[in-house]
Amino acid sequence: MIAAVAPMATETEQIGEPAVNIAIFGVFVLITLVIVFRASRNNKTAADYYAAGRSFTGPQNGTAIAGDYLSAASFLGICGAIAINGYDGFLYSIGFLVAWLVALLLVAELLRNTGKFTMADVLSFRLKERPVRMAASLATLAVVFFYLLAQMAGAGGLVALLLGIEGTGAQGVVIAVVGALMILYVLVGGMKGTTWVQIIKAILLIAGAAVMTVWVLSKYGFNLSDLLQGAVDKAGEGGEALLGPGKQYGATSMSQLNFLSLALALVLGTAGLPHVLMRFYTVPTAKEARRSVVWAIWLIGIFYLFTLVLGYGAGALVGPEAIKAAPGGVNSAAPLLAFELGGTILLGLISAVAFATILAVVAGLTITAATSFAHDIYASVIKKGHINPDGEVRVARVTVLAIGILAIVGGIFANGQNVAFLVALAFAVAASANLPTILYSLFWKRFNTSGALWSMYGGLISCLVLITFSPVVSGKVDPVTGASLSMIKDTSVDFHLIELENPGLITIPLAFILGIVGTYLSKGKSSPEKYAEMEVRSLTGAGSEKAVTH
Repeated sequence: MIAAVAPMATETEQIGEPAVNIAIFGVFVLITLVIVFRASRNNKTAADYYAAGRSFTGPQNGTAIAGDYLSAASFLGICGAIAINGYDGFLYSIGFLVAWLVALLLVAELLRNTGKFTMADVLSFRLKERPVRMAASLATLAVVFFYLLAQMAGAGGLVALLLGIEGTGAQGVVIAVVGALMILYVLVGGMKGTTWVQIIKAILLIAGAAVMTVWVLSKYGFNLSDLLQGAVDKAGEGGEALLGPGKQYGATSMSQLNFLSLALALVLGTAGLPHVLMRFYTVPTAKEARRSVVWAIWLIGIFYLFTLVLGYGAGALVGPEAIKAAPGGVNSAAPLLAFELGGTILLGLISAVAFATILAVVAGLTITAATSFAHDIYASVIKKGHINPDGEVRVARVTVLAIGILAIVGGIFANGQNVAFLVALAFAVAASANLPTILYSLFWKRFNTSGALWSMYGGLISCLVLITFSPVVSGKVDPVTGASLSMIKDTSVDFHLIELENPGLITIPLAFILGIVGTYLSKGKSSPEKYAEMEVRSLTGAGSEKAVTH
């Protein structure tokens, strides 16, 4: 078995033609940069920079939402997870899709009708503005940071595979280049340029996944059962475990708790993701927001069906051992499948799409974080609203540089982790720090500022502490190879205190409870008049167009 795997590992290090891959990458980057520069000509106001001037139609925004939501985790991470763990890997697809439906039904349109540019606009509508904006902005920055880690890790693994790069130093250079491109996109294009990149990326990603899906199925006579059997056969002894639950989660009581925690974070996290919610501010009316929702559901749902075929296809045609041995590891499954199907050209095209996926998502994340800091912390808290829009946008652009540098450093540490799993950490932070306060603000009349602060800070701090002292950061070792599976690669460093890998099972219920406790212990009163106004506006959209013009 070992002798059979070794040649494959060597072969995948030189996969494709690096010159062809770089050329295709270069063409894509040039085209998107031209689009971003053209879009930037109309960035004259804060509304233009933050919300693209609210000029996009429902179908355009729905496609951009799909482009924002279908990240490197959806393409690289989930395909790899399914190829290696089968049924348990597909649970990521199910979780992400169900999560999207929860977000749409509970919060998306209500937030759009109530807000202006950011999630904090909504939360401060009926609560004390300065403390709530500060808490919401810090939570936003934390979510964005973990999400950026995943995208950067995906970029490092992808380009490492294409160029045959080994070693964390060389992959760190790749991550730095991706970070620099991300900074350029956002500095120049703002939300309008970012949105167009996301639209193009969504079309390319879904089309590329569709072509590969049909291609894989054609090799098995369009019989899904034969494809699944091919994956089982390629996996060798114990391959049947790919078809049922338990290969990754379920073997022990702790792995079952890990699965429950992961599922809770995935399903509830999307409704608190600031960069997805912010997309609803780029349309002019509530009607267009609803149209964008319909488009997004169809596009996202279809794509996640494709991941089932692509994941098992990678397992059947490439094999789990070859995937794990390749530069980039598990995140290399989809590019390796492309190479197996169509050789160097398809590999280059699909990898360029994956690279586009990463660039588009990190651009969306970065502008969300920059908007949150500039609009919520600097303009509203530090300057107390006494700042002109041009000054606010300048601060946002400086923030982009700082966030880009942080993302590069963090991405180097996170390199090698499964990107779908890293994104699940971002979902846990969003579901813990943001979701309880959003729901309480929208639906609970008694809720007050104290409850919001208890919930947001309690959820955020508990989440960050549990992640820090979990096996994700230190102490997780591969039982076969003895290599570290944590962010800290030195196996002698081990300060993990709990075995739970995703903190959502603890922190999400805790944040909901803290919101209730903080509200009832506080002497401060809520404002029934403000709640009534917010309820009417969120349900009908009345006054929202007027509010966003100021």
